Amino acid sequence: MGTSSHLVPAGMPSSGEPCSSSYTHPQIKHIHALKTTLSVTVSVTTKTLQSSKILKLLQIFCLQCVTNGNCASNLSPHEVSYINLPNVQNQISPLILSFGASDPVAATGIHADLASFAAMGCYGLPVMTAILTGDTSQIDDLHPLDGDLVDEQARTVLEDMQVLAFKIGQVGSVENVTVIAEIVSDYPELPLVLDPFNAALAEQGPEAEDLVLAIRELLIPQANLLMISAVELSRLAETWKDSSDTETETRADANVQTEDLADDVMTLIESGCEYILVTGTAGETGEVVNTLYNESGAVRRDAWQRLPGSHAGAGSTLSAAIAALLANGLEIPEAVLEAQEFTHAALSHSQRLGMGRLIPDRYFWARETEQTTL
Repeated sequence: MGTSSHLVPAGMPSSGEPCSSSYTHPQIKHIHALKTTLSVTVSVTTKTLQSSKILKLLQIFCLQCVTNGNCASNLSPHEVSYINLPNVQNQISPLILSFGASDPVAATGIHADLASFAAMGCYGLPVMTAILTGDTSQIDDLHPLDGDLVDEQARTVLEDMQVLAFKIGQVGSVENVTVIAEIVSDYPELPLVLDPFNAALAEQGPEAEDLVLAIRELLIPQANLLMISAVELSRLAETWKDSSDTETETRADANVQTEDLADDVMTLIESGCEYILVTGTAGETGEVVNTLYNESGAVRRDAWQRLPGSHAGAGSTLSAAIAALLANGLEIPEAVLEAQEFTHAALSHSQRLGMGRLIPDRYFWARETEQTTL
Protein backbone atom coordinates (compact mmCIF):
# COMPACT_ATOMS: atom_id res chain seq x y z
CA MET A 1 0.00 0.00 0.00
CA GLY A 2 1.98 3.29 0.59
CA THR A 3 0.78 6.75 -0.08
CA SER A 4 0.09 6.18 -3.74
CA SER A 5 1.71 3.05 -5.14
CA HIS A 6 0.45 0.72 -2.41
CA LEU A 7 -3.12 0.24 -3.51
CA VAL A 8 -6.10 0.44 -1.21
CA PRO A 9 -7.81 -2.82 -0.13
CA ALA A 10 -11.35 -3.63 0.76
CA GLY A 11 -11.85 -6.81 2.68
CA MET A 12 -12.02 -10.29 1.33
CA PRO A 13 -10.46 -13.62 2.23
CA SER A 14 -7.66 -15.22 0.25
CA SER A 15 -10.17 -17.18 -1.84
CA GLY A 16 -13.72 -16.59 -2.97
CA GLU A 17 -15.63 -13.58 -4.23
CA PRO A 18 -14.68 -10.07 -3.12
CA CYS A 19 -16.72 -8.80 -0.22
CA SER A 20 -16.72 -5.96 2.25
CA SER A 21 -14.69 -6.42 5.40
CA SER A 22 -16.42 -7.43 8.62
CA TYR A 23 -13.49 -6.14 10.64
CA THR A 24 -14.74 -3.54 13.11
CA HIS A 25 -13.32 -3.72 16.61
CA PRO A 26 -9.60 -4.47 17.03
CA GLN A 27 -10.07 -4.67 20.79
CA ILE A 28 -12.33 -7.69 20.15
CA LYS A 29 -10.63 -9.08 17.06
CA HIS A 30 -7.23 -9.11 18.73
CA ILE A 31 -8.35 -10.19 22.16
CA HIS A 32 -5.29 -12.42 22.39
CA ALA A 33 -3.16 -9.30 22.12
CA LEU A 34 -5.17 -6.82 24.09
CA LYS A 35 -5.71 -9.10 27.04
CA THR A 36 -2.01 -8.96 27.66
CA THR A 37 -1.40 -5.36 26.70
CA LEU A 38 -4.33 -3.39 28.05
CA SER A 39 -5.41 -5.26 31.15
CA VAL A 40 -4.60 -4.04 34.63
CA THR A 41 -4.85 -6.55 37.45
CA VAL A 42 -5.84 -5.15 40.82
CA SER A 43 -4.66 -7.30 43.74
CA VAL A 44 -7.30 -7.42 46.46
CA THR A 45 -6.02 -10.23 48.73
CA THR A 46 -7.50 -13.41 47.24
CA LYS A 47 -9.74 -11.80 44.64
CA THR A 48 -8.97 -9.70 41.58
CA LEU A 49 -10.86 -7.19 39.51
CA GLN A 50 -10.20 -6.54 35.82
CA SER A 51 -9.48 -3.10 34.43
CA SER A 52 -12.36 -3.44 31.95
CA LYS A 53 -14.75 -3.28 34.90
CA ILE A 54 -12.85 -0.41 36.42
CA LEU A 55 -12.90 1.56 33.20
CA LYS A 56 -16.67 1.16 32.92
CA LEU A 57 -17.49 1.97 36.52
CA LEU A 58 -14.59 4.31 37.35
CA GLN A 59 -14.58 2.69 40.78
CA ILE A 60 -13.68 -0.58 42.53
CA PHE A 61 -14.97 -2.45 45.53
CA CYS A 62 -13.60 -1.53 48.92
CA LEU A 63 -10.93 -3.90 50.23
CA GLN A 64 -12.90 -4.56 53.46
CA CYS A 65 -16.07 -5.32 51.51
CA VAL A 66 -14.31 -7.85 49.30
CA THR A 67 -12.42 -9.65 52.04
CA ASN A 68 -14.79 -9.46 55.01
CA GLY A 69 -18.20 -8.75 53.52
CA ASN A 70 -18.59 -5.61 55.61
CA CYS A 71 -17.08 -2.16 55.82
CA ALA A 72 -16.74 0.37 58.60
CA SER A 73 -15.86 3.28 56.33
CA ASN A 74 -18.08 6.28 55.81
CA LEU A 75 -17.56 6.24 52.02
CA SER A 76 -20.44 5.54 49.66
CA PRO A 77 -21.38 1.88 50.16
CA HIS A 78 -18.76 -0.61 49.07
CA GLU A 79 -16.81 1.75 46.81
CA VAL A 80 -13.48 3.54 46.98
CA SER A 81 -11.69 5.82 44.56
CA TYR A 82 -8.50 5.07 42.64
CA ILE A 83 -6.46 6.86 45.28
CA ASN A 84 -7.11 4.00 47.72
CA LEU A 85 -6.23 1.25 45.26
CA PRO A 86 -4.04 -1.44 46.83
CA ASN A 87 -1.10 -2.94 44.90
CA VAL A 88 -1.81 -2.17 41.23
CA GLN A 89 0.28 -4.10 38.70
CA ASN A 90 0.50 -2.84 35.10
CA GLN A 91 1.03 -5.24 32.22
CA ILE A 92 3.38 -3.49 29.80
CA SER A 93 2.21 -2.94 26.22
CA PRO A 94 4.53 -4.43 23.58
CA LEU A 95 7.15 -1.85 22.62
CA ILE A 96 8.00 -1.22 18.96
CA LEU A 97 10.90 0.93 17.80
CA SER A 98 10.00 2.72 14.57
CA PHE A 99 12.46 4.47 12.27
CA GLY A 100 10.78 6.93 9.95
CA ALA A 101 10.17 10.44 8.73
CA SER A 102 8.10 13.06 10.50
CA ASP A 103 5.04 13.96 8.43
CA PRO A 104 3.27 17.22 9.42
CA VAL A 105 -0.02 15.77 8.18
CA ALA A 106 0.51 12.60 10.26
CA ALA A 107 -0.71 10.49 7.34
CA THR A 108 2.56 8.64 6.82
CA GLY A 109 5.81 8.10 8.67
CA ILE A 110 6.32 7.76 12.40
CA HIS A 111 3.11 9.60 13.33
CA ALA A 112 1.06 7.12 11.33
CA ASP A 113 3.05 4.29 12.93
CA LEU A 114 2.34 5.51 16.45
CA ALA A 115 -1.40 5.73 15.78
CA SER A 116 -1.50 2.24 14.26
CA PHE A 117 0.58 0.76 17.08
CA ALA A 118 -1.72 2.25 19.71
CA ALA A 119 -4.82 1.00 17.92
CA MET A 120 -3.34 -2.51 17.99
CA GLY A 121 -2.49 -2.36 21.70
CA CYS A 122 1.20 -1.50 21.34
CA TYR A 123 3.41 1.38 22.43
CA GLY A 124 5.50 3.02 19.73
CA LEU A 125 8.98 4.46 20.22
CA PRO A 126 9.67 6.90 17.37
CA VAL A 127 13.15 7.48 15.96
CA MET A 128 13.07 10.32 13.46
CA THR A 129 15.17 9.90 10.32
CA ALA A 130 13.94 12.89 8.32
CA ILE A 131 11.44 15.73 8.27
CA LEU A 132 8.86 15.95 5.50
CA THR A 133 7.22 19.13 4.24
CA GLY A 134 3.88 19.06 2.49
CA ASP A 135 0.14 18.83 2.98
CA THR A 136 -2.69 16.40 2.30
CA SER A 137 -2.25 16.88 -1.46
CA GLN A 138 1.43 16.05 -1.76
CA ILE A 139 4.81 15.70 -0.09
CA ASP A 140 6.99 18.58 -1.22
CA ASP A 141 10.38 17.68 0.19
CA LEU A 142 12.34 15.48 2.58
CA HIS A 143 15.07 16.79 4.88
CA PRO A 144 17.24 13.96 6.29
CA LEU A 145 18.56 14.13 9.82
CA ASP A 146 22.20 13.50 10.61
CA GLY A 147 23.11 9.84 11.04
CA ASP A 148 24.68 10.42 14.45
CA LEU A 149 21.41 11.89 15.70
CA VAL A 150 19.48 8.87 14.42
CA ASP A 151 21.95 6.56 16.15
CA GLU A 152 21.74 8.46 19.43
CA GLN A 153 17.93 8.44 19.45
CA ALA A 154 17.71 4.71 18.88
CA ARG A 155 20.50 3.41 21.07
CA THR A 156 19.51 5.58 24.03
CA VAL A 157 16.00 4.10 23.97
CA LEU A 158 17.21 0.54 23.36
CA GLU A 159 19.45 0.72 26.41
CA ASP A 160 16.46 1.70 28.53
CA MET A 161 13.52 -0.30 27.16
CA GLN A 162 12.83 -3.87 26.09
CA VAL A 163 11.69 -3.59 22.49
CA LEU A 164 9.78 -6.48 20.90
CA ALA A 165 9.88 -5.44 17.22
CA PHE A 166 11.39 -2.99 14.73
CA LYS A 167 9.63 -1.14 11.95
CA ILE A 168 11.64 0.77 9.35
CA GLY A 169 9.99 3.31 7.07
CA GLN A 170 11.65 6.11 5.15
CA VAL A 171 15.33 6.28 6.05
CA GLY A 172 16.19 9.62 4.46
CA SER A 173 19.80 9.03 3.41
CA VAL A 174 22.48 6.44 2.69
CA GLU A 175 24.18 7.39 5.94
CA ASN A 176 20.99 6.64 7.86
CA VAL A 177 20.68 3.26 6.12
CA THR A 178 24.15 2.35 7.38
CA VAL A 179 23.37 3.51 10.91
CA ILE A 180 20.03 1.70 11.10
CA ALA A 181 21.48 -1.49 9.60
CA GLU A 182 24.15 -1.57 12.32
CA ILE A 183 21.57 -1.00 15.06
CA VAL A 184 19.12 -3.72 14.03
CA SER A 185 21.96 -6.18 13.42
CA ASP A 186 22.56 -6.09 17.18
CA TYR A 187 19.05 -7.49 17.73
CA PRO A 188 18.66 -10.34 15.21
CA GLU A 189 16.06 -12.08 17.38
CA LEU A 190 13.53 -9.25 17.01
CA PRO A 191 11.07 -9.19 14.09
CA LEU A 192 11.82 -6.44 11.59
CA VAL A 193 9.22 -5.02 9.19
CA LEU A 194 10.73 -2.97 6.36
CA ASP A 195 8.63 -0.50 4.35
CA PRO A 196 11.21 2.02 3.09
CA PHE A 197 9.69 3.28 -0.16
CA ASN A 198 7.22 6.13 -0.59
CA ALA A 199 6.05 6.70 -4.15
CA ALA A 200 4.40 9.98 -3.13
CA LEU A 201 7.87 11.48 -2.76
CA ALA A 202 9.87 12.28 -5.86
CA GLU A 203 13.31 10.71 -6.20
CA GLN A 204 15.87 12.58 -4.14
CA GLY A 205 18.32 13.68 -6.83
CA PRO A 206 21.60 11.91 -7.57
CA GLU A 207 21.59 10.05 -4.22
CA ALA A 208 18.36 8.21 -5.05
CA GLU A 209 20.04 5.29 -6.83
CA ASP A 210 22.66 4.93 -4.09
CA LEU A 211 19.90 4.98 -1.47
CA VAL A 212 17.97 2.18 -3.16
CA LEU A 213 21.15 0.13 -3.51
CA ALA A 214 22.02 0.65 0.17
CA ILE A 215 18.54 -0.46 1.23
CA ARG A 216 18.82 -3.56 -0.93
CA GLU A 217 22.26 -4.54 0.37
CA LEU A 218 22.05 -3.56 4.05
CA LEU A 219 18.41 -3.63 5.19
CA ILE A 220 16.48 -6.08 3.04
CA PRO A 221 18.73 -9.07 3.97
CA GLN A 222 17.92 -8.41 7.66
CA ALA A 223 14.16 -8.01 7.25
CA ASN A 224 11.65 -10.59 8.41
CA LEU A 225 9.14 -8.93 6.12
CA LEU A 226 9.66 -6.45 3.29
CA MET A 227 6.54 -4.63 2.10
CA ILE A 228 6.84 -3.26 -1.41
CA SER A 229 4.47 -2.43 -4.26
CA ALA A 230 4.78 -4.18 -7.61
CA VAL A 231 5.90 -0.88 -9.17
CA GLU A 232 8.55 -0.30 -6.53
CA LEU A 233 9.76 -3.90 -6.84
CA SER A 234 10.24 -3.41 -10.57
CA ARG A 235 12.33 -0.30 -9.92
CA LEU A 236 14.36 -2.07 -7.26
CA ALA A 237 15.06 -4.96 -9.63
CA GLU A 238 16.75 -2.52 -12.00
CA THR A 239 19.66 -2.38 -9.54
CA TRP A 240 20.66 -5.95 -10.45
CA LYS A 241 19.39 -6.23 -14.03
CA ASP A 242 21.00 -4.81 -17.14
CA SER A 243 19.17 -2.46 -19.49
CA SER A 244 18.33 -5.21 -22.02
CA ASP A 245 16.44 -7.16 -19.35
CA THR A 246 14.47 -4.06 -18.42
CA GLU A 247 13.54 -3.31 -22.04
CA THR A 248 12.36 -6.90 -22.54
CA GLU A 249 10.12 -6.72 -19.47
CA THR A 250 8.63 -3.43 -20.65
CA ARG A 251 7.40 -5.14 -23.83
CA ALA A 252 6.31 -8.37 -22.11
CA ASP A 253 2.72 -9.45 -21.57
CA ALA A 254 1.05 -9.71 -18.15
CA ASN A 255 1.89 -13.39 -17.65
CA VAL A 256 5.58 -12.84 -18.29
CA GLN A 257 5.58 -9.80 -16.01
CA THR A 258 4.02 -11.88 -13.23
CA GLU A 259 6.73 -14.52 -13.66
CA ASP A 260 9.40 -11.82 -13.60
CA LEU A 261 7.90 -10.39 -10.42
CA ALA A 262 8.15 -13.79 -8.74
CA ASP A 263 11.75 -14.10 -9.91
CA ASP A 264 12.54 -10.66 -8.49
CA VAL A 265 10.98 -11.64 -5.18
CA MET A 266 13.08 -14.81 -5.03
CA THR A 267 16.24 -12.81 -5.68
CA LEU A 268 15.52 -10.70 -2.59
CA ILE A 269 14.56 -13.71 -0.48
CA GLU A 270 17.80 -15.44 -1.43
CA SER A 271 19.63 -12.38 -0.11
CA GLY A 272 18.25 -13.12 3.37
CA CYS A 273 14.75 -11.56 3.58
CA GLU A 274 12.29 -14.03 5.11
CA TYR A 275 8.96 -12.82 3.67
CA ILE A 276 8.00 -10.27 1.01
CA LEU A 277 4.53 -8.76 0.75
CA VAL A 278 4.04 -7.40 -2.76
CA THR A 279 1.06 -5.04 -2.96
CA GLY A 280 -0.82 -4.08 -6.08
CA THR A 281 -0.11 -7.23 -8.11
CA ALA A 282 -2.25 -8.19 -11.09
CA GLY A 283 -5.91 -9.00 -10.42
CA GLU A 284 -9.36 -8.80 -11.93
CA THR A 285 -10.78 -5.43 -12.98
CA GLY A 286 -11.61 -3.36 -9.92
CA GLU A 287 -9.48 -5.52 -7.64
CA VAL A 288 -6.18 -5.06 -5.90
CA VAL A 289 -4.15 -8.17 -5.08
CA ASN A 290 -1.54 -8.39 -2.33
CA THR A 291 0.69 -11.47 -2.45
CA LEU A 292 2.89 -12.78 0.34
CA TYR A 293 5.99 -14.78 -0.59
CA ASN A 294 8.65 -16.77 1.23
CA GLU A 295 11.35 -19.16 0.04
CA SER A 296 8.68 -21.68 -0.98
CA GLY A 297 6.89 -19.23 -3.26
CA ALA A 298 3.52 -17.56 -2.82
CA VAL A 299 2.17 -18.16 0.69
CA ARG A 300 -1.12 -16.32 0.40
CA ARG A 301 -2.86 -14.13 -2.15
CA ASP A 302 -5.49 -11.69 -0.92
CA ALA A 303 -7.78 -9.96 -3.41
CA TRP A 304 -9.55 -6.76 -2.42
CA GLN A 305 -12.04 -4.47 -4.10
CA ARG A 306 -10.66 -1.00 -4.70
CA LEU A 307 -12.03 1.65 -2.39
CA PRO A 308 -13.10 4.94 -3.95
CA GLY A 309 -11.08 8.07 -3.44
CA SER A 310 -7.39 8.85 -3.07
CA HIS A 311 -5.82 7.97 0.28
CA ALA A 312 -2.58 8.98 1.97
CA GLY A 313 -0.94 6.64 4.45
CA ALA A 314 -2.42 3.29 3.48
CA GLY A 315 0.98 1.64 3.28
CA SER A 316 2.21 3.10 6.55
CA THR A 317 -0.93 1.83 8.27
CA LEU A 318 -0.52 -1.67 6.85
CA SER A 319 3.17 -2.12 7.63
CA ALA A 320 2.77 -0.66 11.14
CA ALA A 321 -0.18 -2.97 11.86
CA ILE A 322 1.89 -5.96 10.74
CA ALA A 323 4.71 -4.93 13.07
CA ALA A 324 2.25 -4.55 15.96
CA LEU A 325 0.77 -7.99 15.39
CA LEU A 326 4.24 -9.56 15.23
CA ALA A 327 5.09 -7.84 18.50
CA ASN A 328 1.97 -9.45 19.93
CA GLY A 329 3.18 -12.91 18.90
CA LEU A 330 1.37 -13.67 15.65
CA GLU A 331 3.09 -15.52 12.82
CA ILE A 332 3.75 -13.48 9.68
CA PRO A 333 1.04 -14.96 7.40
CA GLU A 334 -1.67 -14.42 10.03
CA ALA A 335 -0.35 -10.96 10.88
CA VAL A 336 -0.42 -9.96 7.20
CA LEU A 337 -4.08 -10.96 6.80
CA GLU A 338 -5.27 -9.30 10.00
CA ALA A 339 -3.27 -6.15 9.25
CA GLN A 340 -4.94 -5.91 5.83
CA GLU A 341 -8.34 -6.20 7.47
CA PHE A 342 -7.45 -3.46 9.95
CA THR A 343 -6.11 -1.23 7.18
CA HIS A 344 -9.25 -1.67 5.11
CA ALA A 345 -11.40 -0.68 8.05
CA ALA A 346 -9.24 2.38 8.75
CA LEU A 347 -9.45 3.41 5.09
CA SER A 348 -13.19 2.82 5.00
CA HIS A 349 -13.49 5.37 7.81
CA SER A 350 -11.04 7.84 6.24
CA GLN A 351 -11.47 11.53 6.91
CA ARG A 352 -10.95 14.49 4.61
CA LEU A 353 -8.90 16.68 6.92
CA GLY A 354 -7.66 19.03 4.20
CA MET A 355 -8.19 19.78 0.53
CA GLY A 356 -6.16 16.81 -0.67
CA ARG A 357 -6.26 13.09 -0.07
CA LEU A 358 -8.22 11.18 2.55
CA ILE A 359 -6.47 10.23 5.81
CA PRO A 360 -7.08 6.77 7.37
CA ASP A 361 -8.83 6.77 10.74
CA ARG A 362 -6.87 4.27 12.82
CA TYR A 363 -9.19 4.87 15.79
CA PHE A 364 -12.41 4.11 13.92
CA TRP A 365 -13.28 1.41 16.45
CA ALA A 366 -13.25 3.86 19.35
CA ARG A 367 -15.74 6.11 17.59
CA GLU A 368 -17.94 3.15 16.70
CA THR A 369 -17.94 2.12 20.37
CA GLU A 370 -18.93 5.64 21.41
CA GLN A 371 -21.81 5.69 18.92
CA THR A 372 -23.00 2.28 20.11
CA THR A 373 -22.91 3.45 23.72
CA LEU A 374 -24.88 6.59 22.90
